[in-house]
Amino acid sequence: MKFTEFRNTERDLYLFQVRIGIAGAAVMVAFAMLFARFIYLQVIQHDYYHTKAEDNRISIVPITPNRGNIVDRNGVVLARNYSAYTLEIAPGKVTDIEKTINELSTIIDVRPSDRSRFKRLLIEAKGAETLPIRARLSDEEVARFAANRYRFPGVDIRARLFRQYPFGELASHAMGYIGRINDRDLTWIEEQDLESNYKGTDHIGKTGLEQKYERELHGTTGYEQVEVDAAGRGVRTLSRTAPTSGNNLVLTLDLTLQEVVETAFGNRRGALVAIEPSTGGVLAFVSKPGFDPNLFVDGIDPVSWDELNTSLDRPLNNRALTGVYPPGSTFKPYMALAALETGKRTPSQAIFDPGHFDFGGRRFRDDKVGGHGMVDMYKSIVVSCDTYYYTLANDLGIENISRFIGQFGFGARTGIDMEGEGIGVLPSIEWKTRRFRRPDQQKWYAGETISVGIGQGYNAYTPLQLAVAMATLANNGVMFKPHLVKYIENVNTGERRFVEPQPLKTIPMKQENIDVIKRALAGVNIEGTGARAFAKAEYTSGGKTGTSQVIAIKAGEKYSESRTAERHRDHALFIAFAPLEAPKIALAVLVENAGFGATAAAPIARMVLDYYLLGKKPVKPATADEAASDGG
Repeated sequence: MKFTEFRNTERDLYLFQVRIGIAGAAVMVAFAMLFARFIYLQVIQHDYYHTKAEDNRISIVPITPNRGNIVDRNGVVLARNYSAYTLEIAPGKVTDIEKTINELSTIIDVRPSDRSRFKRLLIEAKGAETLPIRARLSDEEVARFAANRYRFPGVDIRARLFRQYPFGELASHAMGYIGRINDRDLTWIEEQDLESNYKGTDHIGKTGLEQKYERELHGTTGYEQVEVDAAGRGVRTLSRTAPTSGNNLVLTLDLTLQEVVETAFGNRRGALVAIEPSTGGVLAFVSKPGFDPNLFVDGIDPVSWDELNTSLDRPLNNRALTGVYPPGSTFKPYMALAALETGKRTPSQAIFDPGHFDFGGRRFRDDKVGGHGMVDMYKSIVVSCDTYYYTLANDLGIENISRFIGQFGFGARTGIDMEGEGIGVLPSIEWKTRRFRRPDQQKWYAGETISVGIGQGYNAYTPLQLAVAMATLANNGVMFKPHLVKYIENVNTGERRFVEPQPLKTIPMKQENIDVIKRALAGVNIEGTGARAFAKAEYTSGGKTGTSQVIAIKAGEKYSESRTAERHRDHALFIAFAPLEAPKIALAVLVENAGFGATAAAPIARMVLDYYLLGKKPVKPATADEAASDGG
C-alpha cells in the first residue's frame, strides 16, 4: 500500500522568495560596487586617468638644439653642423638585435664596421633609447626602408645633426671632438643639474674647446607635443617650443698660421704654441701628429680606435698641453735674468770656459770641446755655453733658482681655457721631499743643481709653459693668462661677450736687466746658434735654441746621434719673439728626437715669424741642415 507525498507549497514559495531576495540583494550590491567604482574612476580619479590617457595619446619629444660653430679669428669655420638621416635601433624594443640587423642588411648596406661600432655603443651608451646602426643614409636608402618599415618594429629613421670638422687634422688638438654620452658624461650632467637640457642629446664635447665650452656650445633643448597612434608613431604636432641654438666661439687662433706651422713640421712629432704677448691670445696651438676628429662623431670604429691607441706616435696625446720635456738651453735666459736680479752676476762679469766644470769629483762637460774661452753673460746666451751655467747654478743654489724661475709659470698650470693641462716639474728641495718616500731619496744634492742650471736634471715643462714664459719676458715681465677664445657670440641676438685679456702678474724686475737678456736673445739670431735659421731676416727677433736629453749618457761617454735609436735621440727646442722693439708674437717649438734646436726647431720658428710678420708662406717642411758647429 503506497502513500502519496504532499508538497508544502507555502514553504517552497517562501524559499523561492528568499532566494530571489538574496539574488536581488547581491545584484544590488554588485551594481552599487560598480557604481561606486564608476564614481571613483570618473569623478575622484578623473584628473589622474585623463592625464594617463593624454600620455598615451600625446608624446613629449625633445628637439636637440644646433650646436654652436667654432671659427678662427678671421671667420674661417673650424667646426660646424649638418643634417642627415640615420637608421636607429631601440635596443629595448627589439628582441633579437642580431637577427634584426641581418634582415636590415638585405635592404640597407650595413658594413662590418657598422656592426662593430653598434656593439661598442651597446656597451658604452647604456640607457640610450636608440642607437645608430647606419649614419648618413642616401635618399634611396631612406625610401627603401620606408617601404619595409612595417617589418622592423623598434627600428626607425631619424633626422640628426652631425658635427663636421672641415679641416680634419688641422688644429685637431685645439678643437677636440664630440662623442656619444657615456656614464662619466651622465655624471657630469647630473652634477651640473642639466638633465632636462640634455634630453634627446646623444653627443657631448670630449676634449679641447668642444669640452671646455660645452655649456656655451650646446644651446637649450626645445620640445614638441606630438599626438601618436597605437604604434607610437607621430600623427600630428600639437604644440612646439623651439630650441635655442648654442653660441658660436670666435677664436684668437689664425688658421692659416696654424697651417703654416703644421706644414713646417711635416711628418715630425712635436708641438708649437704661439702667443700674442700683450693679450695672452693664442695664435697657433699645434701638437703633431694630429688626428681626424670626424672619426669620433658617429662613434669611432674599433679598427681606427686601435690604430690611434697603438701607434708609437701617440696622435691622441696633446703634446702642447700635457707633454712635459726638459727645456734644455731655453732655460738659460731665465737663469741669467735670475743672476742679474739676485746680484750674483753683472752683464760684463766673465768666466773662463775650458770646456768643462768639475764639481764633487764629477766632470760636467760643455758641448764644445776645449770650451769657449772667456765668456760673459751676452756670450753665454749667444753661444749657449754650458760651463757658464754650471758655475752660475752652483752659485745661485736650487732655492734661488726655483724661487725666481717659478715666477715665469714654470711647473704650474697656466690656466688656459682647455681641460687636462699638464703641470710639469720645477725642481726644489720641497718638491723632492714630496716626490720621494725614502729619506736618502728626499735629500737634495748640490750636484743635482748643476744639471738644473742648463735645463736638464729634474726640469720638465710643457711647450705651453715655455711659450707663456717667453711671452712674459718679451712683455717685460707682465704675464697674461693664455686663452684660445676671443669672444662668444649669441647667434640669436648677435651679442658678443669678449674674453678680456687677463694680466696674471707683473714680475718685479729691473728693466735694464730685461734689456740685457733681450739683447742677448737678439744676438742668438744674429750671430749665435740661431743665426743660420734667421739669416737675411727682414725683422729683428730674439730667440734661444735648446737641446734636451731623452736618455742619460754615462760618465765619460759622448752622445752620438747615429748610434742612438731614433726615439731615444735628443729633443730640439727653440723659443722666440718678434719684433724685438715691440713684440707681436712669442712662441715655443719642440721637435721630438730631432737633435739640435738650431737645425730642427729654429727653422720652423723662422717660417712662423716670416708668415705672421711678413705674410710669407713656406712651400715645404723645414729641413734640418748639417750643424756640426751649432750648439744648444
